[in-house]
Amino acid sequence: MLLQIHPQNPESRKIKMVHEILQDDGIMIYPTDTVYGLGCSIGSHKAVEKIYQFKKIQPGKNLLLTLICADISQISEYVLGFNNQIFRIMKQCLPGPYTFILNAGKNTPKILLNKRKQIGIRIPDNEICRQIILEHGQPILSTSLHNTDEVLDYYTDPEEIYNLYEHQVDLMIDGGTGGKVASTILDCTNNQIQLVRKGLGEIDFLDIEN
Repeated sequence: MLLQIHPQNPESRKIKMVHEILQDDGIMIYPTDTVYGLGCSIGSHKAVEKIYQFKKIQPGKNLLLTLICADISQISEYVLGFNNQIFRIMKQCLPGPYTFILNAGKNTPKILLNKRKQIGIRIPDNEICRQIILEHGQPILSTSLHNTDEVLDYYTDPEEIYNLYEHQVDLMIDGGTGGKVASTILDCTNNQIQLVRKGLGEIDFLDIEN
């Protein structure tokens, strides 16, 4: 199913349709403030298994999955505590094109975790994402469409993406042309900030270790 949603003013009827598909164990491709991502409800074991099948890997491997959250208070429900420096940086960077790697808390479903029990956290500056999470009542799982950092041109065009994956997903959200640069990834699992990948987010103002 291909569903067009207005990027600045998402139609509530369509957001409810997305929520119903997620509740029904569906997986989707959807826009963020960087590139299009692949996601599902974190509360659906069946949908998470579909994501692993899509990526052709086994649960518990070193794939880092990400939770798309509505705000920092929601993040705190799914990760262990972190220090004030990391909190200040998160407040400064989010919403925005950053992924923070944190130690997962007890509310994070075990099927989402890699061997290190870490999870990525994002709050994209994207109104479609925000409205979906608010309607769904919990974060959505997110991962990349492919297994490399390279983003090819056809991954920016919603119709091209849909033509490639329409038989592998339950929903493709067309929220306009996607970006070519993924998020900047920052590892905060040791209570310090280390750069894992330089993406769209700027890092000049960050006191980080390379």
